Amino acid sequence: MLIEIRDIWKKYGDLEVLKGISLDIKRGEVISIIGPSGTGKSTFLRCLNYLEIPHNGTIKFEDKVYNLNTLTKKEIYDLRLHSSMVFQNYNLFKNKTALENIMEHLVYVKKMDRSEAKKKAEEYIKIVGLYDKRDSYPHQLSGGQQQRIGIARAMAIQPDIMLFDEPTSSLDPQLIKYVLTVIRDLARSKQTMIIVTHEMKFAKEVSDRVLFMDQGVILEEGSPEQIFENPKNRRISEFLSLLED
Repeated sequence: MLIEIRDIWKKYGDLEVLKGISLDIKRGEVISIIGPSGTGKSTFLRCLNYLEIPHNGTIKFEDKVYNLNTLTKKEIYDLRLHSSMVFQNYNLFKNKTALENIMEHLVYVKKMDRSEAKKKAEEYIKIVGLYDKRDSYPHQLSGGQQQRIGIARAMAIQPDIMLFDEPTSSLDPQLIKYVLTVIRDLARSKQTMIIVTHEMKFAKEVSDRVLFMDQGVILEEGSPEQIFENPKNRRISEFLSLLED
């Protein structure tokens, strides 16, 4: 097992957002998380990368266990080396070119020298089909192009797992397909991924497993066929029928 997540709790004041989430993830597995807005999906991803600090829980990457409410600065750094995150709103540095945005993580996270980081960044910007935009700044790129740079940046550090937080939610419909194509290619290459998404057809197509979250818990998990065509929980059927209307 690549990752073992146990008993993740998160609350804001008296509001419990995550209520004891546990999950095992195999290397090369693609997991999609679906469910209503405001049910803790994005918070769960952010806890895995320690962008949100859980109130309880552990993550085990292969043989190393991280207790999430007692992490040292070194352990936080080590934990983040295992994963990279693609955000809803791209989170690119506005004062850096597309290529420099990819290089940044390689220099400061992977501790590469700048010449090596540039070669690696050029390799990944080609993968997402934007080499001709390497010297463009974020404001000169479309939303879809910015998101593809965000994906290249996340790919470049070669993480054990990539975390996608609704990667198409800020995009115009005509741009979504370009971003989904990049993620499909990652799935085919057996990159381990967790994808929070409202793109149900896409989740059904690329996922090995689908989780349905509601009110801070995983109500049901299973194959795409089970969740989308024969869910056991009525709440899932209601949610999917609303999306079809």
